[in-house]
Amino acid sequence: MGKIIFLDIDGTLCNDAGLVPDSAKEAIIHAYERGHRFYLCTGRSKAEISDEVLALPISGIIGAGGGYCEIDGEVIFHHVFDSAELKKMIRFLEGHQIEYYLESNQGLFASAKLRERLIQLSLGDSAEESEEGQKKIAAIKWFLDLLIEDSSLIDYEDVNKLSFINHSVPYEVIHEEYDGDFHMLRSTVPAFGPDSGEIGLKNINKKTAIETVLEKIQRSKEDCLAFGDGNNDLVMFEAVGVGIAMGNAKDELKAAADEITLTHDEGGIAHILAKLD
Repeated sequence: MGKIIFLDIDGTLCNDAGLVPDSAKEAIIHAYERGHRFYLCTGRSKAEISDEVLALPISGIIGAGGGYCEIDGEVIFHHVFDSAELKKMIRFLEGHQIEYYLESNQGLFASAKLRERLIQLSLGDSAEESEEGQKKIAAIKWFLDLLIEDSSLIDYEDVNKLSFINHSVPYEVIHEEYDGDFHMLRSTVPAFGPDSGEIGLKNINKKTAIETVLEKIQRSKEDCLAFGDGNNDLVMFEAVGVGIAMGNAKDELKAAADEITLTHDEGGIAHILAKLD
């Protein structure tokens, strides 16, 4: 019987440009043909997962950091915010001049100046009209194209996570406001800056979602591998038999891993999958 393999996306399946290296694509297809099965396990909401990733032989999706799950196209669960609490949270962020986007299966809904802030972050010291500046903007175009800026289209009853891009107050101010009532996490996207982060539902994470998947498909923890790179993958490693940290992973995750592989662009996923039967 093949293994069950959980894949984080950013920094793991996808490189820093948001693309899946050819080595990973080929290795996943070959492993699937040998009987192994793959599940995405990502902080991204479903609307944020690219067609390139979805074209892989994926048996299921854990999204929104554990807030959403589907297996073979069937939605197993979808946890969402209380709309009143969400609107209160938005008022807090806007009062502190913090940009954000609401993550929903219907799309990613951006605050008024989020697009402008993301372009500024990408450019850094580069002039927008320079060739280097244009390349940096092109690298995030896929994400900018996902953003919906018409707030009248938001369904506040269907939001499963909130991500904030913050350069106004220390991260700790936001953490203190919401930790305990919600699941707080520093952003795993370095370009967003150290004071940015995510707000998710309490007691919902990658571990809880994996446990639900394994119960549903009647497989054991010992049958599972997981690939990750960020500290939000620490709980994912707790839910599987073997946790594999990418070569570009955070030091804390490497310390918790059963094995450390190469980076995404060096063929880290392919290196491990080649060792399966």
